[in-house]
Amino acid sequence: MLGLDFSEVGWGEIGIAIIDTLKMLGASAVFTFIIGLPLGIILYLAARSLDRRVHFLYSILSIIVNVLRSVPFIILIVAMIPITRELVGVSMGVLGTIPPLVVGAAPFFARLVETSLSEVDRGVIEAAEGMGASTSQIILRVLLPEARPGLLAAMTITIVTLVSYTAMSGQVGGGGLGDLAIRYGYYRYETEVMLISVFLMVILVQFLQMAGDRLVRHFTRK
Repeated sequence: MLGLDFSEVGWGEIGIAIIDTLKMLGASAVFTFIIGLPLGIILYLAARSLDRRVHFLYSILSIIVNVLRSVPFIILIVAMIPITRELVGVSMGVLGTIPPLVVGAAPFFARLVETSLSEVDRGVIEAAEGMGASTSQIILRVLLPEARPGLLAAMTITIVTLVSYTAMSGQVGGGGLGDLAIRYGYYRYETEVMLISVFLMVILVQFLQMAGDRLVRHFTRK
């Protein structure tokens, strides 16, 4: 009915786009978790500190996190072009997209981490404090294990968000399936390529969400 013809689709190029998307997603997810988890822990601890200086630090960090979270990703990519070029030597392609992905997703993940830690039963923390546990012991042996299902859910949400970010990066030549959909589907009116790209991204999101949900259910205490 739509006059679609998939016989002329360049499957090799689609395969390369899939690999590029997975590269962007994997690298940005790793750096997002490395930066976002400690940042989320710091936000959690600082928010509950009675020290005015620490609480002031929390206010500053909270503002920075909120600002970075509120900037539309497509604008963030453009605004970070000089910084990205300094960091990785390029501002486009797979490598040039990773820094903006991390900057856009790490504050988002940090806030989710803070929320997950806040949901840990206060009684468990007080019991650990009563036994003389240090702050690092409470974080590693109480907070993180108790908040594990919430943290896994936060990781899943963040990875799914990163998939949508990689698609948006295609508007500025970021590579991957998003770039393929825009170049062929929008500029060349090759609807078949656009539909395949969208379908593959939907499949990727569904797989990631299902895997994340399964991990959450596995580690959730009944």
